[in-house]
Amino acid sequence: MNAANFARQAALLPSVLGAIGCTPLVELARITRGVEGRILAKLEYLNPGFSKKDRIALQMIEEAEADGSLEPGQTVVELTSGNTGTGLSIVCAVKGYPFVAVMSKGNSTERARMMRALGAEVVLVDQLPGSQTGQVSGGDLALVEEAAQRITRELNAFRADQFHLPGSSRAHYLNTVPEILQQVVGTRIDAFCDFAGTGSSFGGCAAAFKEHDAAIACYLVEPEGAAVLAGQAVTAPNHRIQGGGYSIADLPLIPRELIDGYLQIGDEEAMQVTRRLAREEGIFAGFSSGANVAAALHLLATTHVGQTIVVLLCDSGLKYLSTDLWT
Repeated sequence: MNAANFARQAALLPSVLGAIGCTPLVELARITRGVEGRILAKLEYLNPGFSKKDRIALQMIEEAEADGSLEPGQTVVELTSGNTGTGLSIVCAVKGYPFVAVMSKGNSTERARMMRALGAEVVLVDQLPGSQTGQVSGGDLALVEEAAQRITRELNAFRADQFHLPGSSRAHYLNTVPEILQQVVGTRIDAFCDFAGTGSSFGGCAAAFKEHDAAIACYLVEPEGAAVLAGQAVTAPNHRIQGGGYSIADLPLIPRELIDGYLQIGDEEAMQVTRRLAREEGIFAGFSSGANVAAALHLLATTHVGQTIVVLLCDSGLKYLSTDLWT
């Protein structure tokens, strides 16, 4: 641990918001046994709300405070699969803003319970006919967006729009990658791969990585059958990797010039690798974390043999105890 990080972790923090960020970077040395190359995983599930989305929640709110678009005591509204909503619940609780989380009924129930425990009002939106719990499609998300827009108008609220506000991406550009670069001093990074939800973590991280070294290859990860960013037809809109892969072709926080390639991971492979992370590495993460590590393993087996790949482990396995990820 470097002196700056130790000083921060040893300090008495004025609130839990000071605990957001500075997450550990861990080499997955057991899951890569027999594989040429290294995977370095940023443990974002160790943020206070158990996901990388705590970073963007804090950044969006603080930028809105600074530019005056969020007034003291004003209600904050956002659609969420649960992680951004949890981060906003924490930030709004500390800062004194009422928060309304708008979420599909298809997302795992523990997320809604956690947000309510943190003081948020949670509005659950019905899925499209034929949709299944645990499989939130782009169409389901569109219904959530309609509800979020309506509630924002009705309450004259501030919309913490994670799909469009620059702070959503800037959180990772300003903080996540600088932390990683500090943690790997003396180690060359060859590639970065990230599962696409809002696209903010990919966009912010890819921009910062390429600013540091233009040779770092950045890959966008999508679910098999829902890889619209890669230009593929949607055949599996109701995939099981929660928190992304919504078949949204226009994600403004992802500059296309930052994408060096596309990778697709199926439900079963994502789940198997997530379970391997728990059993072999002692890392209890969620679906998208497994997808990211699976994608990195594909790279080490093909185009990046013997190289070093960085991934984000996006959220905690605790958020999926009600799903069939854990049996």
